[in-house]
Amino acid sequence: MIYKKLARHLDDLPGGFPETKSGVELRILRRMFTPEQARLALKLTLIPEQTDVIAKRAKIPVKKASDLLEQMAKKGLIYRLKRKGQPARFMAVQFVIGIWELHVNDLDPDLIRDFNEYAPTLFDFDEWKKAPQLRTIPVEQSIRADLEVLPYEDAAKLIQSRSKFLEAPCICRKERRIMGEGCGKTEGNCLIMGVGVEIYKNVGIGKEISQKQALELIKKADKEGLVLQASFSKKIANICCCCGCCCQVLKSFKKHAMPSSLVASAFVAQWDPDACTGCGECVDRCQMDAIRMDDGIAVLDADKCIGCGLCVSSCSSQALFLKRKPGPESPKIPEKLTHAAVKRLRVRGKLGRGKVSSLLLRSQKARPFSKGKRA
Repeated sequence: MIYKKLARHLDDLPGGFPETKSGVELRILRRMFTPEQARLALKLTLIPEQTDVIAKRAKIPVKKASDLLEQMAKKGLIYRLKRKGQPARFMAVQFVIGIWELHVNDLDPDLIRDFNEYAPTLFDFDEWKKAPQLRTIPVEQSIRADLEVLPYEDAAKLIQSRSKFLEAPCICRKERRIMGEGCGKTEGNCLIMGVGVEIYKNVGIGKEISQKQALELIKKADKEGLVLQASFSKKIANICCCCGCCCQVLKSFKKHAMPSSLVASAFVAQWDPDACTGCGECVDRCQMDAIRMDDGIAVLDADKCIGCGLCVSSCSSQALFLKRKPGPESPKIPEKLTHAAVKRLRVRGKLGRGKVSSLLLRSQKARPFSKGKRA
């Protein structure tokens, strides 16, 4: 069955696509891929390739491959990469974070129900702890002058290091609103950067914004009490602005006894009970339910803290502050997303020593020849 083959293919990608007893994952694929699209998706790898290479591997005419690939890219089923003066290249994309987020404009109650049935299977605590897809960075107003913050841990500096930005809808808050369970917080504040801007524009998602607007977006997120979650790499592709009531990642964290042990964050909140005035604002701001009021004083459960800084930025008495985690507890952040993807594949047992080389060889063997030379 083509959809079972596609499911196995997606499970071999960094984000995974595990099998379930109910087969809900196959229902999701049937909603998204036609059988013809599913068959061609099986021929794509994590290496961006030109249409003629993919057509030869799929044993179909180049024109047919080109039409299908463009169609699939516009549906958010694969990635289309295009550099000026060069032909388009196409590559496989994992389901989460990837295909699912690119379907933010195509949500309906049935698809949302299927995804929410599948989400707990997708989120593996052990895998996430060893190789997460996102990391939590503190909101700007929580960073005190004496707190050591590296450039890749500072949202403003991360944004200032990039030049292309797109504001996209948050799929988590949108799906909750469609199901009548929305929290009312801003939906259009997922920040996409770099090559992701062209991918989202090609699918018809979001709007391009300036660097100044991107900086304003994360300031607004702080005011709304939203957690900043960036790509798990020093050179990031996105910053998600997340709430604990809608975000699938944060909701999964909250099911664990010690979310602090799962999250990729260099910081944890500390508090001074003697300085607390008992206003309770931090309780409302915390997206992880890590703070409670006890006899008029805020009490912090550090095991639930993910170091987002939302409680700190709203504490007028300065009873709460961020502290850097000890070296062994602080996550080692890969330089690039490709490095993070390779790590996740290894953690999931999907990448043996010769896997990358075999992918490259497979790609080269599929290249067409012309007059005795590589095309």
